[in-house]
Amino acid sequence: MEDIKKHHVAQEALTVARNELNLLYEISNAMRTTLHLDEILYIILTAVTSHAGLGFNRAMLFLVNEKDSTLEGKMGIGPDTGEEANAIWKSIEAQKMTLDDLISNYKSTTPLGKSQLNRFVKSICVPLKDEEGGVLAMTLSDGMPLHIKPDSGQALTQDRLIEALKPEEFVTIPLKAKDKIIGVLFADNPYTHKPITRDDMRILSMFANQAGLAIENSQLYEQTLIKSHTDSLTGLWNHGYFQYRLNEELNCAKETKQHLSIIMADLDNFKIYNDTLGHQEGDKILREVAKILGVSARKQDSLYRYGGEEFAILLLHTSKTEAYSIAERIRQAIEKYHFLNAEIFPHKKLTLSLGIATFPDDASLKDKLLEHADKSLYDAKRQGKNRICG
Repeated sequence: MEDIKKHHVAQEALTVARNELNLLYEISNAMRTTLHLDEILYIILTAVTSHAGLGFNRAMLFLVNEKDSTLEGKMGIGPDTGEEANAIWKSIEAQKMTLDDLISNYKSTTPLGKSQLNRFVKSICVPLKDEEGGVLAMTLSDGMPLHIKPDSGQALTQDRLIEALKPEEFVTIPLKAKDKIIGVLFADNPYTHKPITRDDMRILSMFANQAGLAIENSQLYEQTLIKSHTDSLTGLWNHGYFQYRLNEELNCAKETKQHLSIIMADLDNFKIYNDTLGHQEGDKILREVAKILGVSARKQDSLYRYGGEEFAILLLHTSKTEAYSIAERIRQAIEKYHFLNAEIFPHKKLTLSLGIATFPDDASLKDKLLEHADKSLYDAKRQGKNRICG
């Protein structure tokens, strides 16, 4: 009788282990379908929160920013209220959705942009080694999972994350890639109040190792992608990426019925500088101009080296009047800046001519919009340079 009981226990343990391996395999396959970081993060969090996955009520991901020595909130998935939680679970149960279904459909049914939890997570940025980092920095520093139970008695005061979420019980897991910790996963059950077990911790830790490697691969891919889209001389985005972004943002502007403006800017008489002092000195000027553009444009504007001494600026949700104001600020900044050997130029200073085109005022098609911007730039040159047309 005892042997039969032991056999049943062993069989149950084997079944659990097999199910866990199948789940991890399914999640791993899902993560291999993309190299885009946002999609990887979404798959990870969906796997942690779905009934077909690890079954937590909500989960959040925070990644290390080595440059700023901070841990930044990247994404959070989970209901904002108990009522929303019940509605989601009933819908999932009625449709008998699999993990693949959730990964495909959840984003469209509950847009992350409208999620209070996701917005809150994205607002979190804590120092890596400061006490202000709270449980996230603690998990990162220790390199070990942290499980806080309701009766643990552990004081977590002055922790913005904990004060806002008010979790009864939660777990934080370090995300490791090779021998380096690249982030922290937070998960809890505020709606079902389901206790977090040792088995939950074990499988979550196993999953976190897979997730860490997937995130690292995605980050390496995005770094490579950024390099391929970046002008090596100025550090601005390049011409090819401008064409891609303009196409994407123009389609978005059409859907949302928002203005979109582009500024084409060309340095006046720059050939004189290159011919007199050489291209190496000219390159120094181009780098300085790129920095001035970065300071003079708005934070949300994207800057491109269009080619040679020509630059482009993409301004989303920006009317013609607003674009003129930004262009004038840039024109004045270049005119007032004391460039080395500027006495070579006419009027002993470097100047900039700018052309503006705005959707939908000037054109609705990408090629026509660019054509209008080029014509505006040509008009600025023809009318005497160091001016704006559009």
